[in-house]
Amino acid sequence: MYKFFFKRLIDFILSLIGFVVLLPIFLLLTILLIIANKGTPFFFQKRPGKNEKIFSVIKFKTMNDKKDKTGKLLPDADRITLVGKFIRSSSLDEIPQLLNVIKGDMSLIGPRPLLVSYLEVYNDKHKKRHDIRPGITGWAQVNGRNAIEWQQKFDLDIYYLENMNFLLDLKIILITLKRVFKREGINFESTQKNKYFTGYN
Repeated sequence: MYKFFFKRLIDFILSLIGFVVLLPIFLLLTILLIIANKGTPFFFQKRPGKNEKIFSVIKFKTMNDKKDKTGKLLPDADRITLVGKFIRSSSLDEIPQLLNVIKGDMSLIGPRPLLVSYLEVYNDKHKKRHDIRPGITGWAQVNGRNAIEWQQKFDLDIYYLENMNFLLDLKIILITLKRVFKREGINFESTQKNKYFTGYN
């Protein structure tokens, strides 16, 4: 019952309340990023959701689009703005994903939505991570995140899928909040730490 009804209900209620409470911060950061990025405050990227349905994940855009003389984007470290660095370090870049949760594309807790191209290289076991909605945070994120290998991350996602319940979700939320406030292990998708997943060795 929790998995098929109450989880979605809780997601919707908490995300709606959270977005309303954070709306002043959301608007302030939007204005600051419009200035810092010269008009582009949001970052959209196609990601696979439940049943591999593709949706656009929304985040605050923390990097500009500066390119070198050949037209290639500069390294991440050279493109992140001062405002963006603060937003990312404090996990505020995740706020817009509350809209994804309200809409129903995502859950507060679940496997992180990864790149669409990864769908081609998952094994049958790890493809099951798409049997449920992806989450803003998840079991893999509170158990090592970027410090663990891809296969271990996917195994943790499957563990969550097979053991999903209210108490586990509550535990994940409490651990996530603790790490956000302590500013430890909070950039859920640091592009400088994550290597591109190309398949299994």
